[in-house]
Amino acid sequence: MRNVTLQSEFIPLTIEGLPALAAEKKAEGARFVQMLCVNTEEGIDLVYSFMKDGVLTNHEIKGVKKGTTVPSVTDQFLAAFVFENEAHDLFGVDIEGIAIDFGGNFYALAQKEPMTIISPEQKAAREKARKVAEAKAAKERAAKAAEASYVASHPEAKSKPTGDVIKPSGSDDLDARLAGVDPEKVARVKAAIAAKAKKEAAAKQAAADEKIANLDPEKAAKVKAALEAKAAREAAKTETEKEGE
Repeated sequence: MRNVTLQSEFIPLTIEGLPALAAEKKAEGARFVQMLCVNTEEGIDLVYSFMKDGVLTNHEIKGVKKGTTVPSVTDQFLAAFVFENEAHDLFGVDIEGIAIDFGGNFYALAQKEPMTIISPEQKAAREKARKVAEAKAAKERAAKAAEASYVASHPEAKSKPTGDVIKPSGSDDLDARLAGVDPEKVARVKAAIAAKAKKEAAAKQAAADEKIANLDPEKAAKVKAALEAKAAREAAKTETEKEGE
C-alpha cells in the first residue's frame, strides 16, 4: 500500500478573485472539499477548500460584510450549492448565482437571524458602540471640513511660511469649551482668534524692527541676528514637541 502524506496550506483570497480560482481548480482536476464560514469581529470569513494529489489548499476571504455579494462557484463545482445555501441561511452571506438556490429555505429555521457566537445583548452593545464611533468620526470630519472651508476664505487665519492654522495659547482650553458647538461656528471662532494672534505677532515684530532701526548699524545687526537665532530655537523646539506627540 502506498503511503500518502496529507499536506494543507492557507492562501489569502479576494471576492473578485474567487471565480478565476474556481475555474483554475476545475481545469487542473482538483476536488471541491468544502466552503466554511467563520463569524468574526470584522465580518464573515469564507474558506474554500480544494484537494489534489494529497494536498489540501484552503483559500480565505476575510471579513465579508453584511450586504456584500459573493459569486457562486456552482458553475464549476455543483456540489458547492449545499455549502452556499448554508452560508446564506445560517450566516447571512449574500451569494449570487447558486445553481440550486433554495432562496433562504434550505433549512426550516426557528430563528431567521444568521447564527452568531455572541448574545443578543452583546450584539446590541457592539452595534451601539459602532454607531457612536461613526457619529464621532463624522462630527470630527465635519468640524475639519468647516474649519478648512472657512480658513480657505480667510487667509489672515493662516501662518507663513508653513500655512498652518495659527493656534494661540490656551487653544486646548478653547477646544474644550467649544466641544459640542456647531462645527462652522467653531471654525469662525478659531479663525478670528488666529487672525487676532497673527496681528498681535505682527505688531510686536513691527515694534522690534522700529527699535532696531534706531540703533547704529553694527549693533542693529547683532540684535537682529540674536532675535533670528532665538526664533530659530523656538521653531526647532516646537517642531520637536510636535514629533514627540
